[in-house]
Amino acid sequence: MYAVIKTGGKQYRVAAGEKIKVEQIAADVGQEIVIDQVLAVGNGVELKVGTPLVSGATVKATVLSHGKHDKVRIFKMRRRKHYQKRQGHRQQFTELHIASIQG
Repeated sequence: MYAVIKTGGKQYRVAAGEKIKVEQIAADVGQEIVIDQVLAVGNGVELKVGTPLVSGATVKATVLSHGKHDKVRIFKMRRRKHYQKRQGHRQQFTELHIASIQG
């Protein structure tokens, strides 16, 4: 069984037992969270698609850790103008373990 969930402005296809990295969620490590923004639920043969959400469908997940992705380097340059700008960014994430899908 799998589900398409929405969190942090992005959509993820998840199944029970998977680990995924999503945008940072304000939750403690080890805490169980319930994601109720489920866009679709399928089990191979049958697929329920919501308009826009599937009513009554939930995904339970456990927070494994928080961290930062690899650094993205931004380099801007205007040729012949003596302008160079360097910048870096590390996006924060929350790693989740999908426990169960209901719906």
